[in-house]
Amino acid sequence: MKRIVTLMAAAAFLAAGCASMDSQPAASKSLYDRLGGKPAITAVVDDFVGNVAADSRINLRFQGANIPRLKTMLVDQICAASGGPCTYTGKSMLEAHRGMKIEDAEFTALVEDLVKSLDKFKVPAREKTELLTALGGMKGDIVGR
Repeated sequence: MKRIVTLMAAAAFLAAGCASMDSQPAASKSLYDRLGGKPAITAVVDDFVGNVAADSRINLRFQGANIPRLKTMLVDQICAASGGPCTYTGKSMLEAHRGMKIEDAEFTALVEDLVKSLDKFKVPAREKTELLTALGGMKGDIVGR
């Protein structure tokens, strides 16, 4: 079950919210800054994990998971992957999901739970698209492994 942490991390890579409000042009700012930094990422991850816990399609995959550690790993992965100052120390998506046989429907459910959080926090379309594209790119390392 702990290996599912990185599945969540992949999805959470999509989960950061709220654009930064400083005067730097958006085109030159990192995704991390455009998402609102670590506080915004943390808020969306918290909501996202709650969505997953309530989702009967996938919540059994997380039974017995260390939720505080899961959230920390998700935040660190999103932070690092979006150009922030954090370091993700977890396993690669391929390594973490080997032998789990994650199905397409489970991956889709996770993305839907994430989109629900992104919408709740009003993540702008550009940032949402970048995050969802990143998740799609990880699917091959997660599904069917």
